[in-house]
Amino acid sequence: MISAFSPSPARITAFQQGLSETGHVEGQSVAIEYRWAEGRYDLMPDLVADLLGRRARVIATPGSALAARAAKAATAAVPIVFAVGEDPVKLGLVASLARPSGNLTGVNFLNTELVTKQLGLLRQLVPRASRVAVLVNSANITADRTLTEVEDAARAMGLHIQVINASTSPEINAAFSSLDSNRPDALFVGGDGFFNSRRVQLVNLASRHALPALYADRIFPEIGGLMSYGSDLNDAFRQVGLYVGRILKGAKPADLPVVQSSKFEFVINAQTALMLRLTVPPPLLGVADEVIE
Repeated sequence: MISAFSPSPARITAFQQGLSETGHVEGQSVAIEYRWAEGRYDLMPDLVADLLGRRARVIATPGSALAARAAKAATAAVPIVFAVGEDPVKLGLVASLARPSGNLTGVNFLNTELVTKQLGLLRQLVPRASRVAVLVNSANITADRTLTEVEDAARAMGLHIQVINASTSPEINAAFSSLDSNRPDALFVGGDGFFNSRRVQLVNLASRHALPALYADRIFPEIGGLMSYGSDLNDAFRQVGLYVGRILKGAKPADLPVVQSSKFEFVINAQTALMLRLTVPPPLLGVADEVIE
């Protein structure tokens, strides 16, 4: 398994669960080699080459389009199972969702497709908002598509956006500092593995600046972020494990359609809303999958 950043333990467990659903148990019937680039995107080709040199039978690249692309560039023979947040056809990973062809298949967890819904939820919780800062990681190949979706959705809602970029921890600090002179009403954090790895930093800075923020992953409100809406990534990792297990049993990637996430999570941290002096409308409370008190 290769990813740009190390996933949470819950997601590794979900991947292992998917494997177990096909009868494979790590350490018994299958050995798993884990490789995390930890933001060193330039290491991706070397990590893939290392696994190929170890005669990996399947390469899993959950949560990292860059890892999936590096794996595809390295081999047309070894099966690859990805989980990406943008249409894998547009990313050049597969020929179609129904018939992937070649040696790749996997999961699309719809990060970019959910942007309009996410921005709408943020607007409902912060109805006074007219200017929204959008934080993206310019090193992520899906950043441009995220911005396009945000711009289109914001235009339809009559919102003004200010784009801030960060691909390192110091750049995150600088991005928040830049907001002091041109303060937005709310913050939209694009779905990104790097931002997930820096979730404590991001939540602390949003709190320090008293900025209502929406994130794409529930791991943010779990530690004090205001709210999140996105695909159930634990289920996406489970699906990757399931496909890996099926391939180990003889299935071909070309015969396994790309799965599009159908499980979504809307989480609100009520304590953070209270701290920000926000009143959560009853309709939002009613549709939330979880309200953290």
